[in-house]
Amino acid sequence: MFDEWTGAKGMNMTKSTQPADNQFQPQRSFDDAAQARVYLKSRLCGAFWHFASLGFDEGIAGIVTVRDPEDVNTFWTNPITVPFAHMTPDQLIRVDGATGLTVEGEGVVNLPAFSIHAEIHAARPDTQAAIHLHTTYGRAYSSLGKLLEPITQDHTAFFEDHAIFDDFTGIVFDRVEGKQIAAALGDCKGVILQNHGLVAVAETLDAAVWWFTIFDTCCHISLLAEAAGNPVPLDDDVARLTAEQIGNHQVGYASAQRLLARAVGARTNIGDRS
Repeated sequence: MFDEWTGAKGMNMTKSTQPADNQFQPQRSFDDAAQARVYLKSRLCGAFWHFASLGFDEGIAGIVTVRDPEDVNTFWTNPITVPFAHMTPDQLIRVDGATGLTVEGEGVVNLPAFSIHAEIHAARPDTQAAIHLHTTYGRAYSSLGKLLEPITQDHTAFFEDHAIFDDFTGIVFDRVEGKQIAAALGDCKGVILQNHGLVAVAETLDAAVWWFTIFDTCCHISLLAEAAGNPVPLDDDVARLTAEQIGNHQVGYASAQRLLARAVGARTNIGDRS
């Protein structure tokens, strides 16, 4: 059985099971890799439509990579020339993790961005998806060169679960910096690339969509709070407890369902714009 977030048949990447499983929509499972792939590609398009609706599609910078359910060393992603709002499953490309070459589909990947993602996926076999987009608030907060403080409940999802990479030297044209970013990320769900932006990863594409979305929102809230005064962070023990409650994979997956449903519904209402 191929699970929605399984990298290969029988290799479950879920880190933990939460006690409130019955409160959440279960992840989809499929009889074979072909079915899983079709679903994954449709879900990836939904993610791009969601990010387009937030204005996260800027130039050629943004990239989302999703591990193929069968050939786990290749990744479905966006070709560099297609706007997020226009993405369709047949426009997605599958790229080899070792070379960055397109092995299925038409078009090429943003190679500097893929150099980061390929190294993250290599270092983190538990990740199905990695997301890096050039958002306004993520870039603004990244210039401060510091981690997010747990100043709201939502911020606690990243408490002790995000990192900072503070060695920006320009566009990434080789894998060395990709390895360094992967090392900085460690086992966390997100990393702030100083003077650059945000990266979020997860065991499923859906959860990664939520973590990236709320990561950027937390940056926005922090910027507002710090501009207004001196925000008071939560006590570490309270932040740690809340993180256990809302920062786990199942909450991330469940939270993404409404975002993706809204994006798919909006696409259906306006018709195919590709």
